[in-house]
Amino acid sequence: MLKIRLTRMGRKALPFYRIVVVDSRKRRDGAYIELVGTYDPIKKNVNFNKDLYSKYIGFGAQPTEAVERLYRSYANE
Repeated sequence: MLKIRLTRMGRKALPFYRIVVVDSRKRRDGAYIELVGTYDPIKKNVNFNKDLYSKYIGFGAQPTEAVERLYRSYANE
């Protein structure tokens, strides 16, 4: 099953996340299929490629709760 989830980047105390499409059996920070967006919690900056997000939702990918929350806040802006 495909998941749309966050992978942690950055360094200690300065997290930065990529929003990626990944097989649900892979590790959190393992290889991913496609990059859908980014999230910077320090600057409160969220970027999504809405076309790719919609494409993978159409393929049956399940977003995690955190990604769903970020997407709703991004779509409302």
